[in-house]
Amino acid sequence: MNTAIYPGSFDPVTLGHLNIIKRAAACFDKVIVCVMINSKKTGMFTPEERVEMLRRATERFPNVEVDFSNELLAAYAKRRDAHVVVKGLRAVSDYEQEVQMAVINRKLNPQLETMFLASSDKYTYLSSTIVKEMARYGADLAEFIPREIVDDVNRRMREMEGKEG
Repeated sequence: MNTAIYPGSFDPVTLGHLNIIKRAAACFDKVIVCVMINSKKTGMFTPEERVEMLRRATERFPNVEVDFSNELLAAYAKRRDAHVVVKGLRAVSDYEQEVQMAVINRKLNPQLETMFLASSDKYTYLSSTIVKEMARYGADLAEFIPREIVDDVNRRMREMEGKEG
């Protein structure tokens, strides 16, 4: 079976992420969307909450599985018998860091290749960070995140704002 991993923090998952998932699912027998921890970011949602939201947002894709890992991607891929990592590129600014990670992953796991998918035009500006900022100001998120999780994001933002006030 041809299995790929699409790793990310997905905090929260955006329509840009979903677009990459859909396109990867058309290329591989199985795509594992893996919630991973980015030590440089503070999460809005717990990893378990992100997994649950991703499962709801991807349930229409029969060959997509959602998982969580706190290990190195190269080790996770080896354990899951996956030989391809899918990464979305929004802009040139993403490229340098993603290539660096791809080289390191291949050094740690020589059978692991990285496939880059360019973002669709309408999502090149979109990131989880931007979604969180829009939510903070009460913007309508329907054009930016899957409809299945809009209420979750708005509710969490209200909870966070209540704690700060």
